Amino acid sequence: MNTQFTEQMENKPDMQGGKAMNIIGIIASQRKEGNTAFIVNQILDGTKEKGAGTEVFSFSNLDIKPCRGCNGCKQSDRGCVINDDMQKIYDALEHADAIVLGLPIYMGQMSAQGKIFTDRLYARFSPRFSPFFKENAVKQKLILSFNQGNPDASLFKSYIDYTKQMFEMLEFDVKEVPVITGMRNGPAHEREDLRTSLKDFGSALVLAESQRH
Repeated sequence: MNTQFTEQMENKPDMQGGKAMNIIGIIASQRKEGNTAFIVNQILDGTKEKGAGTEVFSFSNLDIKPCRGCNGCKQSDRGCVINDDMQKIYDALEHADAIVLGLPIYMGQMSAQGKIFTDRLYARFSPRFSPFFKENAVKQKLILSFNQGNPDASLFKSYIDYTKQMFEMLEFDVKEVPVITGMRNGPAHEREDLRTSLKDFGSALVLAESQRH
């Protein structure tokens, strides 16, 4: 269990004096300081400016193996039987109110790292059609962020729409699906307009939740 993160999240007040949102970022890319990392971190910065507590996980420094399909996670309360760095993310998910998932588009779909992360969620999330579904299961909010080299935002729209629907079917509350295009023209960190708009996504996520309570 990531005790330090847990204690920080449980005790951190928000800007209105209530309990702060706990938000984790997942960078599903092997590039340590690439476009996906920049995008996720900017969205998280926007949430932090509104008082949220954050933690980020990057596949560039994590050892996360594919799901084995063994169903061991459903045979007891132990959870996933694979002892790798996904266990750190499982621990963080226990205390997270929202997830920012950064997905580069490779060959017309999410990266292999993104698919590994999604498959490994099977040990924790059971959709409504599953025999393991629980009505009172926590349904986390999700910002599903894609980035692509091609400048045409509609090029992979059918896949992006499908992915959004897939996460909703898995009982996630998908709040935003920003699609960042034209990455082949230069790195994301050089685009000041992008920096501002990404922070706005994060700020809006926290503000919407604070207005709900």
